Amino acid sequence: MTGEEIQKVFMILLEYLVPTLKIFGFTLIYSIPLGMIVALLKMCKFKPISWLTNVYILIMRGTPLMLQIIVAFYAIPTLKSSPNTPAVIANMLSGVNIQGEDYMFNAVLFAFVLNYAAYFAEIFRGGIESIPKGQYEAAAALSLTKTQTFFRIILPQVVKRVIPASANEVITLVKDTSLANVVAYAEITLKAKQQMQNYSSLTPLFIAGAFYFVLAMVLTVLSSIIEKKLNYYK
Repeated sequence: MTGEEIQKVFMILLEYLVPTLKIFGFTLIYSIPLGMIVALLKMCKFKPISWLTNVYILIMRGTPLMLQIIVAFYAIPTLKSSPNTPAVIANMLSGVNIQGEDYMFNAVLFAFVLNYAAYFAEIFRGGIESIPKGQYEAAAALSLTKTQTFFRIILPQVVKRVIPASANEVITLVKDTSLANVVAYAEITLKAKQQMQNYSSLTPLFIAGAFYFVLAMVLTVLSSIIEKKLNYYK
């Protein structure tokens, strides 16, 4: 490829960096709080809730994210076209537009959020369970409620402890956004593959790899800064 062609491919991929970051950003926004909720549900003493939460985590962590994206994308069209779908569900889905770009994004995001919430849940659960039981007893002695104990005493320590593991998941998420191309979602990897075919060259893939590498480096630096800022919890 000539320098002009490389520059052209670079600008095309730069344009589609936005959809990639869109998946990344919204996945974090939804999966982190959902992960905390799932972690608390797993620790629930009511066994049916704990058991169902364990099943959810096992399925999400035990099956490939690519497969989950495909299922999320084709689930509604399959249910709408199947004669065996219950009438109530069919009526609920009748107004869903499965042709638009919004549907594609929402399906991909749904799969990402459910997948990463399961991983974050296990990280958060480990962080919560690592807090000594004596701190709960001390908080009770000070007449703090369970809610006050969790948010004022436990959660700040948990945040500090889970930062390294969470940072690894966030960096992995940047790279996993490339899996969205399996349903033809227009992001960097899909466009790089198309440009590779146009120019019969692997250069577009290397350029796409450089984008992911830079994003991962930025997140690595940010996670290091956050860890240093939270050192006062030691």
